Amino acid sequence: MERVTRLSAKEAVVIFAASNGCPMSQAATALFSDLGVCPAVHKLDKDPCGREVERELACASREPIPAIFIGGKLVGSTNTIMSLHLSGKLVPLLKDAGAI
Repeated sequence: MERVTRLSAKEAVVIFAASNGCPMSQAATALFSDLGVCPAVHKLDKDPCGREVERELACASREPIPAIFIGGKLVGSTNTIMSLHLSGKLVPLLKDAGAI
């Protein structure tokens, strides 16, 4: 988990995703953009250490990628982010992390 922890702590919002045009990754990125947040996106299939990162993420959570971190903490996948947004909890979380 060392690599994931290090990468996820560098920015307020970090997304670990595939670069194959995954609609779930695109939806999460679009939502953050609409909220004025510019997440750091790590394309695992383009990263030479991507398989290692994927294994670390699989150990940390049973949710699929995209894996979304806010304030250095794993929040979940796009479904979790959308649920937080609909319940009014996402913006305060982003503010606490310094993303907005």
